Amino acid sequence: MKVLVIRFSSIGDIVLTTPVLRWLHTQKKAEVHYLTKPQFASLLESNPNVSKLHFLDNNINSTISALKQEQFELVIDLHKNIRSKKIRKSLATEHLTFKKLNIQKWLFVNFKINLLPKKHIIDRYAEALESLGLDTNDRSIDYHFPADYFFDLAQYNLVQKDYICIVIGGTYATKQIPVSVILSLIKRLNQNIVLLGGGNSDKNKADEIMSLIDNVSLNLVNKVSITDAAFVIQQSAGIITSDTGLMHIASSFDIPIQTIWGNTSPDFGMYAYRSNTDNITNHIVNLPCQPCSKLGSDRCPRGHFDCMLKQDVEQIVKNCYSTDATQ
Repeated sequence: MKVLVIRFSSIGDIVLTTPVLRWLHTQKKAEVHYLTKPQFASLLESNPNVSKLHFLDNNINSTISALKQEQFELVIDLHKNIRSKKIRKSLATEHLTFKKLNIQKWLFVNFKINLLPKKHIIDRYAEALESLGLDTNDRSIDYHFPADYFFDLAQYNLVQKDYICIVIGGTYATKQIPVSVILSLIKRLNQNIVLLGGGNSDKNKADEIMSLIDNVSLNLVNKVSITDAAFVIQQSAGIITSDTGLMHIASSFDIPIQTIWGNTSPDFGMYAYRSNTDNITNHIVNLPCQPCSKLGSDRCPRGHFDCMLKQDVEQIVKNCYSTDATQ
């Protein structure tokens, strides 16, 4: 069976498709091909459940032409937008997709009417594939390092399980942990700290944090690859993050996760996910305006940003040292 799985972006969304790849490859012995954007190749290149990667070309017709040569028996569309719909229709073969629940999300964001099912998106993927007769009981997330991968923690004076990672960035400003909250966390954590993130805006934010406090162990923002960041997270004593791709990568490792929610909500079904949630905690400020977007925005629409600024820092710190933290 030759299958094409489509998910163009981004980091977290691609990581969340890994159970599907494992089910197809290990149970159906499928030859699994994956269509994504080239900048996300490292997330899938070492995955043993993926036979071949394809990349979305600027000219979608060129992408379609190349895919037609593969003669897929099944297309699984896990992106479900205009471009993915055009691709699956052009391939003219059997296809499966999932319930995106955009109407329910819109009602929740705009009218605070929450009709969303209490299901993670991985659970919705499993439902979408029911016709294939797969055993989807194991819904754990995978993250695979290259066979020859090596990252020396000692080069940064890091010791396994002796530091906590804080992810300072995020795709949108309203999903990011503010500098003031990060500073409060660092001051209260009796632990070595590693800052993680990527891009120039995150770099500037990290530089600001470093200039305001002297007990940050290490600033790796915009200095390491996604693979390196994943390894640093895997070896840590835990992670504090907002709704980010690194949060989903951390879900594949057995470490405590403290997720600080800003404008988005775990009710959208994209929270940190693993079968054992004992070490996963979601921190949400109960506000009448939350959530205010399903994705995020450049600034708080109300101007106060209370969803982040009023987070209970003491509780977050306490949970970092608790083995009883629950979702």
